Amino acid sequence: MTQVLCSPSRYIQGAGEIRKLGDYCVQLGAKGALAIVDPFILNRYKEEISHSFATHSVPLVLIEFQGECSRNQVERIIQSFDPQTVDVILGIGGGKTLDTAKAVSHFAALPVIIVPTVASTDAPCSALAVLYTDDGDFDSYLPLLRNPDVVIADVEIIAKAPARLLAAGMGDALSTYYEARACRSSGARTYAGGTGSIAAFSLAQACLDTILSEGKAAMLDVKLGECSPAVEHIIEANIYLSGIGFESGGLAAAHAIHNGLSLLEECRGMLHGEKVAFATIAQLMLEGVSDQELDRVIDFCREVGLPVTLKELGLSGIEKSRLMLASEASCSEDSPMHNMPFPIHPKEVLEAILEADRRGSL
Repeated sequence: MTQVLCSPSRYIQGAGEIRKLGDYCVQLGAKGALAIVDPFILNRYKEEISHSFATHSVPLVLIEFQGECSRNQVERIIQSFDPQTVDVILGIGGGKTLDTAKAVSHFAALPVIIVPTVASTDAPCSALAVLYTDDGDFDSYLPLLRNPDVVIADVEIIAKAPARLLAAGMGDALSTYYEARACRSSGARTYAGGTGSIAAFSLAQACLDTILSEGKAAMLDVKLGECSPAVEHIIEANIYLSGIGFESGGLAAAHAIHNGLSLLEECRGMLHGEKVAFATIAQLMLEGVSDQELDRVIDFCREVGLPVTLKELGLSGIEKSRLMLASEASCSEDSPMHNMPFPIHPKEVLEAILEADRRGSL
């Protein structure tokens, strides 16, 4: 079967990169730009962003992101600018801001530069945007024609975000290798459009190795306000290695179980990566891995503050019937659960969740 690897055209990571955005737009040949920016980032870094464009005499339209990443919001933004004067779209901020920029660029047929200001998920590099209703309910996934043209990670800004967000990014990244391994074994088709390649699997392995070896140190450094080499390595693992690894390596049980758990109102307050971390342990239960491999993952989650029990997910005392609903949802027709190398039924998912909780409680 055809193997496909997809990625941003350029991934740039370093300190002070937000002051160079105008440079990177000029390199794309842009003569005018529109930036969709998180309110906090706009308030704190407006001068630096604007100056980098003024230096090159590139007109910049700044839009403060408000509301939701909805179809109406995307349409309003597209209608707000003159396509004759804007050559590139920028998204600067968190997930919904970045997805809004991706969607605007998609429908406006313009290049997009993605500037994540947190490293809480691996979504910035992907050719996908998540759309919501204006009220904040999930609407649909928007597959994009291509990955972002440029992804720029300013480590100084990301390192100042709450440590919990960095940990959540590691939770999301933790699943990357194990899901890619499952897809490699089953020969599953990935989001990139083919089976996983050697390159994608190698990046997934590097992602796991990096977070296991440097995750604890990075968390300690971030809590001290330090942007150390360990922090920089984790940022790369969370955003780039995991981003390419999941999209071109494939998703499996961990994200399927996450999707099921997300239906339970009791854990709606948990971050994406926190739920994925626990779901990864459940996947390993389904696979029947060795105690050594399982303990390594559980110990890592404890070290960086990721949940290893139902209680830590906000699901203490939840009835089995509720967990069964999540288990059934994880095995739905279009679920990545079907990328596993063997058939899995909802009852087995429920048993894996309960066993993951038991092991995490030891």
